[in-house]
Amino acid sequence: MTIRTILVDDEPLATQGLRLRLEAHEDVEVIATAANGREAIRAIKTHKPDLVFLDIQMPGFDGFSVISGMMEVEPPLFVFVTAYNEHALRAFEAQAVDYLMKPVEEDRLAATLDRVRQRLAEKRGAEEAKQLKEALAEHAPEAAEELADTMPDAPSSSRFEKMINIRDQGQIFRVDVDTIERIDAAGDYMCIQTGENTLILRETMKDLEKRLDPRRFQRVHRSTIVNLDLVRQVKPHTNGECFLVLDSGAQVKVSRSYRDVVARFVH
Repeated sequence: MTIRTILVDDEPLATQGLRLRLEAHEDVEVIATAANGREAIRAIKTHKPDLVFLDIQMPGFDGFSVISGMMEVEPPLFVFVTAYNEHALRAFEAQAVDYLMKPVEEDRLAATLDRVRQRLAEKRGAEEAKQLKEALAEHAPEAAEELADTMPDAPSSSRFEKMINIRDQGQIFRVDVDTIERIDAAGDYMCIQTGENTLILRETMKDLEKRLDPRRFQRVHRSTIVNLDLVRQVKPHTNGECFLVLDSGAQVKVSRSYRDVVARFVH
């Protein structure tokens, strides 16, 4: 899978530096560059890339104006690359995949590209499933109905836990996952926070993640999982980080490595 990419920056040296770093990733193909917002919109509409690395502060149209100019077309994935961190929250609101600070670090770029690959795989998988359903609906309606039962549009939530049994202080508690606000790791133990109570579960975070619906429960820190349905506010912080304010009033810091999670529910 080749990731067709456009670089947008009004600084030629920044474009050149990013291009050199991307050469280390064989599946990334830079198909065009642009030096300002107007050129970027024109290049995106002409080449229809998978991914755009986009500077924010440029003469004329800034990076956010470029995204606004994509209303009439299928937008690519966007990664902001900037020397300023004060636009991080707005970047997530624009549903950018990531927000990279100049000069771009190689390990951060690699992590960003991993997220891009995942997003593109999900998108292409959904498109292939849709095409298959449409073809079957036209030529084999009965098969299409059977397929609809086995390949729903969204991941089935039936295979994820609705209730979790927790043995604590000699008792077994049945916890409705809807009431779980966040989960904090402490070694091989998980602290299950329901807003009113804290229960201890002996299980690794990796295993617990498999039992929870990823559309609702997302890791926002190396040791913290949050129920996105119970997030009530996003507060910007320094260095592109932010805090999530939960129903109980608790605040959870989103580390830079998990900033893309905010884009899943900030619209």
